[in-house]
Amino acid sequence: MSTTLGLGGWDALQREIKRLAREKNAVILAHNYQRPEVQDVADFVGDSLGLSREAAKTPADVIVFCGVHFMAETAAILSPKKTVLLPDMAAGCSLAATIDAEQLRAWKREHPGAVVVSYVNTTAEVKAESDYCCTSGNAVDVVNAIAPEQEILFLPDVFLGAHVRRVTGRANLHVWMGECHVHAGIDPEDIRRQRDAHPGAEFLVHPECGCATSVVEAVSAGDIDPGGVHILSTEGMIRRPAISSADEFIVATEVGILHRLRRENPEKRFVPANEHAICTYMKVTTLPRVRASLEHLVHRVQVPPDVAARARRAIERMVAIGGASSAPHQSLSPGPTAAPAEEDPGE
Repeated sequence: MSTTLGLGGWDALQREIKRLAREKNAVILAHNYQRPEVQDVADFVGDSLGLSREAAKTPADVIVFCGVHFMAETAAILSPKKTVLLPDMAAGCSLAATIDAEQLRAWKREHPGAVVVSYVNTTAEVKAESDYCCTSGNAVDVVNAIAPEQEILFLPDVFLGAHVRRVTGRANLHVWMGECHVHAGIDPEDIRRQRDAHPGAEFLVHPECGCATSVVEAVSAGDIDPGGVHILSTEGMIRRPAISSADEFIVATEVGILHRLRRENPEKRFVPANEHAICTYMKVTTLPRVRASLEHLVHRVQVPPDVAARARRAIERMVAIGGASSAPHQSLSPGPTAAPAEEDPGE
């Protein structure tokens, strides 16, 4: 996903960006799905919530978030005294766009008294209307912390919601019909084709994927071999190769994560479940835009204080529950799963 600028050009631009970051007392964050050259210039690479929490710990005055808009909002919520920049305001999110605050308020009116659990891949205004946030890595923990008789509204991802309902057995969990267009496009046929081509590989699938529900159902029906199948958050995928004896992995999520997987595990091989699983929103951030953002301190992302306070409450309630258990990192075969993160439950 790089442009035609040569390696030497990237090196020079990365050095210039790092110089500007020092000059501005800035920390650069890059999501796992960003372009390789953007990941390589970042101070931290990871998932959205984990990055925001790391940035909040630093003494930096400026946060440059190489991700999408809702992620920069989360950073602004957790670091209200810092300047949060998004290099390109076109960096949206198809999943976050599936529900807004008014739609959520209307859904709440249909289910008075229900507890709202919102995935972190939502806008600040939606988080502010929620009782709890969650990540894909701790969604099961959050739901299990709520009284079993309590009705729950889970949003916005239908596939993650189906995964949580299946694992928890909660019949009173209602799921919003939203989806990430990239993850929804990874289907069971992609999995069958890649597993046939790489029979010894482990299969790592993100619960946002359209194939996740189908894979679990197919395993139950005996149509798919459960050996080596793991449903993991992005950070769970990053941790899995280090504890696995496998030397090859099929990865069902946005292809940007392959760069970090390969960099951290150079002796192992990683194959995308679908090589076209590319988020165009993530890829709008380029090194020249990162440089321009630092040079001119653009584009600033701010969240109104009242919205930020209510959204922060939902995030803090999630954090108080704790990190990921083994349940959301579901293994469909025997053997160790990725160890849960103590600090970051994983997107």
